[in-house]
Amino acid sequence: MLRIKTPKSLRAKRELEKRAPKLVERGKKTLILHGTKTSNTLNAVLTEIYHLKKDNAVKYSRRNDNIRPFESGGETSLEFYSLKTDCSLFVYGSHSKKRPDNLVIGRTYDHHIYDLVEIGVENFKSMSSCSYDKKLAPLIGSKPFFAFIGEGFENVEELKHLKEVLLDLFRGQVVSNLNLAGLDRVYVCTAVSSNKVLFTHCALRLKKSGTVVPRVELVEVGPSMDLVVRRHRLPDEGLKKEAHKVPHELIKKKEKNVSKDAIAGKIGKIYVPDQQVGSASLPFTPKGVKRERREAKAKGEDKKHAEKKQK
Repeated sequence: MLRIKTPKSLRAKRELEKRAPKLVERGKKTLILHGTKTSNTLNAVLTEIYHLKKDNAVKYSRRNDNIRPFESGGETSLEFYSLKTDCSLFVYGSHSKKRPDNLVIGRTYDHHIYDLVEIGVENFKSMSSCSYDKKLAPLIGSKPFFAFIGEGFENVEELKHLKEVLLDLFRGQVVSNLNLAGLDRVYVCTAVSSNKVLFTHCALRLKKSGTVVPRVELVEVGPSMDLVVRRHRLPDEGLKKEAHKVPHELIKKKEKNVSKDAIAGKIGKIYVPDQQVGSASLPFTPKGVKRERREAKAKGEDKKHAEKKQK
């Protein structure tokens, strides 16, 4: 592992501050690596993924013999490169007779392997092979849409795991506000079977519809491929619990008598105390009440006179 040194210059100090944990993290960086042997198809796939994430990715072209995911001792180099490049996602490509055109997509937590998904690439179609108007080409760094079609993404464990990893890989930086005019791409994932997904990258084309809402058309811009899930490894429960911890500074204090609804928005409850109607002061005194008081007062004076006479 890398030794931790005290920074001796302001530049080194700034670099360490960038890598230090933050309350709100930036977008995740992706590390792209080659295995001992790779095919032409796999080299093209890794290059296309790098172009899709060019603003937030690091690509190594040298072959790595010591990296063997899913094997004990074969993940040490992966964790080393993750720490060196400050990447929390990695894509590792390898090719063999047993597993041709093999991709391993994984996530790290604190630069340790968090989970892994191994997929095979079939029927690959590159960006250059797609014919379309170049004005529709998505911009680098734009936020994408995601469309997951099929019940397998909700029922099958392997596809649920693949869905989480693909979202982390291509969604970019998490933002609170988004300009709809800047949305120019969509990733369409269709579950064909329990272990096969059709992955397509399309550009959005807005056309007139006669209403305020435009009509949306999808134009395939590549890459597109079939992903076959071969192996996957879920995170350890202890590591998962630690990774999902939320800092105390980001935990919102609970507001009493306030709830939120997706449709109605913010809903509040107001508690009104019981009204004491009998003891409430009236703005005017009715005439009948005055007459009763005069009669009661006159009766009281008569009783006093009678008592004095008896004495």
